[in-house]
Amino acid sequence: MKKIVTLGLFAFALTVSGQDIGSIEIISDELSGVIDTNAKVEKIADGCQFTEGPLWIKKENMLLFSDVPANTIYKWTEAKGKEVYLKPAGYTSTESRGGFMGSNGLYLTKKGELLICQHGDRRIAKMDAPLNAPQTNYITVVGEYDGKRLNSPNDLVMSKKGDLYFTDPGYGFEKGMNDPKKEISFQGVYKMDKKGKVTLQDDAIPQPNGIAIFPDKKTMIVASTDGPDKGWFLYDIDKDGILKNKRVFYNVAKERGMGGCDGLKIDKSGNVFATGPGGIWIFTQQGKLIGKIKFDRLTVANLAFTPDEKTMYITATSNVFRLKIK
Repeated sequence: MKKIVTLGLFAFALTVSGQDIGSIEIISDELSGVIDTNAKVEKIADGCQFTEGPLWIKKENMLLFSDVPANTIYKWTEAKGKEVYLKPAGYTSTESRGGFMGSNGLYLTKKGELLICQHGDRRIAKMDAPLNAPQTNYITVVGEYDGKRLNSPNDLVMSKKGDLYFTDPGYGFEKGMNDPKKEISFQGVYKMDKKGKVTLQDDAIPQPNGIAIFPDKKTMIVASTDGPDKGWFLYDIDKDGILKNKRVFYNVAKERGMGGCDGLKIDKSGNVFATGPGGIWIFTQQGKLIGKIKFDRLTVANLAFTPDEKTMYITATSNVFRLKIK
C-alpha cells in the first residue's frame, strides 16, 4: 500500500485492482488504535444506481443493502455475491414514479425482525417473513405524525428500552421539497415508544439523516446533510427517552468534497464513523477528528460493521466495498 504525505498528514492509498480509489488519512496517532491504517479495500458489488443502508446479518452471514432508485434490497454473500433480496423494497404502489423511491436505512431488532425505511411508501415497515425466506409482505410500523403522512423516513435506531428513533427528511419525494404530496412542513427527528405513540424531537434540522446512540445509552447523534448547520448534532437522552440539550458535535459547512453528512455508525468504544464530504470521517466520542477514509469521485452514503468490528462495509454511489479494519 502506497504511503503519501499531504498537508502534514499521513495518507495511505486505498487500491482496488491496482487502481488508487482513495486514501486513509491519519490526522491523529489515535487512529491507529481504532482501525488498521494499512487496511485493504475490496469492491464486492457494483452495477447499482445508488447504494445505501448496509446491514450485516450475522445469523445468515449476509450483507443487506438498499439500491434506492432501483426500489430494491440486495443481499451479498461470499459464496454467491450480489442477489436480489426484496423488490419492491420501498415503493409498493402500482402508480409509476421515479426518484429515490426505494428503501434506505435497514435495522434488525433483537427479535430478528427486519425494519425498513421506505421512501416511496413514506413509512417504516417490518418485513412479515423470515430473514432466510424474504417476501415483499410489509407491515407498517409508523407512517404518520399528528395525522399527517411522513415525508420519507431515512434512518432509524432503537434504544435498549424499545423506543424507536428515526429521521424524516424529504429526499424521497419525486418532485423534491415542493412536491404537492408533502403534508408536513418540516423535516423531523422523531421517537415512537413501545405503545406506538410518536413524538417530535427536533424540527429544526433542514435535512436530518443518519442517527445513532452512543454506548453510554445516554447520548444520541444525528447527521445534518445540508445548509449552514451541515455536520452532526448531539442530544442527551433523558429518563423518558426525550432528546434534550441539543448541541453541535462537529460542523463541516465549509468543507469541500463529494457527498454530504449521511449515514453513520458508532463502535463499542464510542468512536464515530460518519459519512461526510469526501468519505468517512472518524471522531472520538469527544468530537476530536482523528482520521478519514477518503474515496475519490464517489459519494459515500453509509457504512456497517460486523459484530466483531473487524470488517466495515461501505456503500458508495453504485458500489459496495469491504474494508477489513482490524
